[in-house]
Amino acid sequence: MSKILVIGAGGQLGTELTKALADKYGKASVIATDFQASMSSKFDYCTFHTLNVMDKDSLASIVKIEGVTQIYHLAAILSALGEKNPVQAWDLNMGGLLNVLEVARDHKIEKVFWPSSIAVFGPNSDKDQTPQKAFKDPNTVYGISKLAGEHWCEYYFNKYGVDVRSLRYPGLIGYKSLPGGGTTDYAVDIYHKAVNGQKFTCFLSEDTYLPMMYMDDAIHATLQLMEAPKDHITIRTSYNLAGMSFSPKEMHQSLLVHYPNFEIVYQPDFRQQIADSWPNSIDDSVAKKDWKWQPQFDLKAMTATIVKHLPAFFN
Repeated sequence: MSKILVIGAGGQLGTELTKALADKYGKASVIATDFQASMSSKFDYCTFHTLNVMDKDSLASIVKIEGVTQIYHLAAILSALGEKNPVQAWDLNMGGLLNVLEVARDHKIEKVFWPSSIAVFGPNSDKDQTPQKAFKDPNTVYGISKLAGEHWCEYYFNKYGVDVRSLRYPGLIGYKSLPGGGTTDYAVDIYHKAVNGQKFTCFLSEDTYLPMMYMDDAIHATLQLMEAPKDHITIRTSYNLAGMSFSPKEMHQSLLVHYPNFEIVYQPDFRQQIADSWPNSIDDSVAKKDWKWQPQFDLKAMTATIVKHLPAFFN
């Protein structure tokens, strides 16, 4: 039986991915970890350990005690928060990954998943349908750390045979947890404001297009990648992944169908410069070819799903 360790399980992605893994492989197969002990209440359905991924010895101990065979390493400081404390972001994002790769190497872990991001692209990358091997010149510490991390993953695969797999996530949108400090977080927060009858202040301009993805598609893609045969994985840095691309204005229009009086005002801040350096849309044809990836949600379907289910989270 596989034993799957999720590091950073309490975050936006981790909250939903951990539950999906438990539903698919069984609660006894999943070990959730987070650096905050208070997160344990989220994971009463599986084993939970408090873990700071910067503590390599503690990580190795959990791997050994629990008989871990796969690791999903999700802990990171995201783009907007990273710009406020770049050294801390670099230390956590790089140090944590290297600890995971070393432990995976030492303990013969079967598979490792690590998320990259569209933040690896920069001002001089192709903006539309950005290809898998586009020029990359990230201008945030988050993007720099993700680009370096991609090459560390490839290095550990080529040098030591560690089966690391990765996706360049676009902005992820879900309703089961709050935003985590990313530049695309407006697309999560906007639903909360609409459902609660509040005006929304957007930190990006109305015509800023960014690649986005509904969380269910992101979870599906992650599990599909990790289940693909090893010889089907041709990219050992990170796969481009796409779902949809839209602007805040288009998102507002999709919400007006459900909340006709919903108001939005635009007050761009420092995150606008980050967004302007990222692609408008992504070419993920390599993922589609290698492991048959196909998204299920567009903006209309995502909005309808979220406004249907989000109110229950306020009760």
